[in-house]
Amino acid sequence: MSDSVPEVEVPAEAAVPDPDLPDESVHEPEDDPAAPAPLHVPTTPTGNADVDARLERLSDADHLATDGHVEVYEDVHGGLRDALTALDARPGPPAPIRHPAPTGG
Repeated sequence: MSDSVPEVEVPAEAAVPDPDLPDESVHEPEDDPAAPAPLHVPTTPTGNADVDARLERLSDADHLATDGHVEVYEDVHGGLRDALTALDARPGPPAPIRHPAPTGG
């Protein structure tokens, strides 16, 4: 008795690909509906370099499979959140001084 796995013979015709049939192991990107496809979503510059850089980062998702989008979206979301927080932390212009109206009397 042997503990080894018995070898299975592969018929010769199964090992040689048929030249008349298309090779199913090679998929052209345009033929594969599951392949990443750029969306070409236009972005309008905001004038804020941090925000514009994050919006540009969204285009990185165009070249990734769907499961890779989450990392890009989380990165962009975090960057936009940080940019908004930075806006809140900046000191604004001083508040106008209100003088009480003179009381006539």
